[in-house]
Amino acid sequence: MPAPSITITSEFSGSVLAKGASDDLSAALLKHAGFQQIEDWYGRRHRLPTTTPAADRVAIATRAAEMLRAAGYGVDLAPSLDTARMTLPTNPLGPYTAGGELLRLTDQIRSAENGADLRRAVDHLLHPEHGALERVREALEAAGEQINDLDEEAYRLADRFSFAAEFVSSAQSELVDSEVELRRVGSSPQHQAETRTQSPGFSGPRRAALATSPAAAKAKVSSVLGAGAADAVAAVHPSQVPGPRTR
Repeated sequence: MPAPSITITSEFSGSVLAKGASDDLSAALLKHAGFQQIEDWYGRRHRLPTTTPAADRVAIATRAAEMLRAAGYGVDLAPSLDTARMTLPTNPLGPYTAGGELLRLTDQIRSAENGADLRRAVDHLLHPEHGALERVREALEAAGEQINDLDEEAYRLADRFSFAAEFVSSAQSELVDSEVELRRVGSSPQHQAETRTQSPGFSGPRRAALATSPAAAKAKVSSVLGAGAADAVAAVHPSQVPGPRTR
């Protein structure tokens, strides 16, 4: 009698679910891989909690599929949970999907054939609300806050993440008006003259915040006058970023 087929999929909530493992051997293999068994009116199922890190979900699901197949079971494993498929050229960084997306964006920037293509690609980096730089800034800021919440004694490490978020904010400030300049890249002299009179593409509260950020101001001075001048400005107008805390 052929062994039953088992399906391992990822739900919208982020939980990984294994269905079809109704016998004791497949259940034991799934539990050994790291799945939790659930028995209710739907029958016997196995799942990973939604709190399981993304990289661990992929590793556990792949390991479970390998053990089940070695035992003679047919396994339908979702491509997003298969490390063998995730290391193909379309996913060169494996479980590091965010890095893979940025790698593809870098390829789009390098392959831009004209200014319009370049501007569209760079917008994915610089968009003030949804761009990659803004997401990185938020992630660094959140990491610092979470470190503080989990361990108050690790305040020095939390401060390092906060400072790193400020540096990203400085980069955003340096490039905040670059959309206007990018419009002139590869365009005709007449179009370049027209775009010089256009207002900057980024506006609103986020732009104002970037413009007034202490780290952003220092970065702006550095780009125009050099690092020495920036340090001089910092000496006259101390940064508003809180210094390392002491106990």
